[in-house]
Amino acid sequence: MTMERPAPPLTERTAEYWRSGADGVLRISRCHACGQYLHPPRPVCSKCRSFDVGFEPVSGKATVYSWTINRYAWNQTMTPPYVIAQVELVEQPGLLLMTNIVDCEPGDVRIGMPVKVNFVQAGEAYIPVFGP
Repeated sequence: MTMERPAPPLTERTAEYWRSGADGVLRISRCHACGQYLHPPRPVCSKCRSFDVGFEPVSGKATVYSWTINRYAWNQTMTPPYVIAQVELVEQPGLLLMTNIVDCEPGDVRIGMPVKVNFVQAGEAYIPVFGP
């Protein structure tokens, strides 16, 4: 299912994350001092408190951690039903992204299901969505 998505605000902290999908690569904030991935992006590492943080490419592979089916039209451009999910990226246990699961029936989504990133453009942003 395709749907038009509202564009997220591009802030100093998040713009690189939202624009990174332009080339089809997901980039996540990462501490250069200790290697901890940080999502949502933060200016300081939550593990070692280093300020040496930047965005790095990741594989885009994940598993469904949790999900729900939205059946209400919260936004006029996003027609329900659609799946809202947290996916856990393979790069680090507990590295979760809130996203949509696409290219499968909502009733087919399962916890632990392997998924891969794709991107949907919304304004200047490339929103990561995941599918089987």
